[in-house]
Amino acid sequence: MFAFAIKKAFFDFWDNLISVALYNIGFIALLALFAFLQEGVGGIAAGLEILVAIVGIVAAFGYAGAVSLAMRDIADYNAPTFREFLGYLRQAFPASAALAVIFIFQFLVLFTGIPVYAGMQNAIGFGAIAILFWASIVWWLAAQYYFPVRARLNTGIRAILKKSFLLFFDNGAFSVGLAIVGLIAAGISLPLALLAPGIGGVMLWYQSACKLRLLKYDYLEENPDADRRRIPWTALLLEEQERVGKRTLRGMIFPWKE
Repeated sequence: MFAFAIKKAFFDFWDNLISVALYNIGFIALLALFAFLQEGVGGIAAGLEILVAIVGIVAAFGYAGAVSLAMRDIADYNAPTFREFLGYLRQAFPASAALAVIFIFQFLVLFTGIPVYAGMQNAIGFGAIAILFWASIVWWLAAQYYFPVRARLNTGIRAILKKSFLLFFDNGAFSVGLAIVGLIAAGISLPLALLAPGIGGVMLWYQSACKLRLLKYDYLEENPDADRRRIPWTALLLEEQERVGKRTLRGMIFPWKE
């Protein structure tokens, strides 16, 4: 299932390369705007710099949430329009802003807590650091599901958080794999100036992979007595495999040789 998720996400990205690139350019422009504002207020007042940084983070998360909704459409083989994207910005902002606040709070806890506990130089301090570390890892892995859950299951912030943790704890290995591919996509984006895969490619990966994973729960709902450890992925993925088709990298680059 996981290998097919990578294949689907890749070809979804390739088939919509220009659209995804445009979303990425919008994100780059947003980051550049707040970097310019941050530079402009530099030296005027520390509080103003912090305020601009916080607003910038919330705006970036808001944009990412809207891109996630657009990537959901692409993962579902639809092409979102610019007008729809403006609507997605309004729809996604509340949940996206809440996620931004949680990440800011987590950063502050780590930034202030780790030095304090490290300075204790005893078992209690090192134990507290270990708790902070593993709690952060669990949160980061669960947070991967936040935007897909918002897009496909629920729009209430509390419900999104609850279902994100439930999905993580029920799909531990898948969650780790999800994070690894997401980090690889983000890492590839850096030398490419965030143009590709970029925020669009990363969000498309999460939407495509989570869409397939959620088929598991549709199956279990229809078959409550089924063995949760033996999901018939071959049958569940049949329709998606037909939509993606038998495609190869060679055929993608040199279609006339297929």
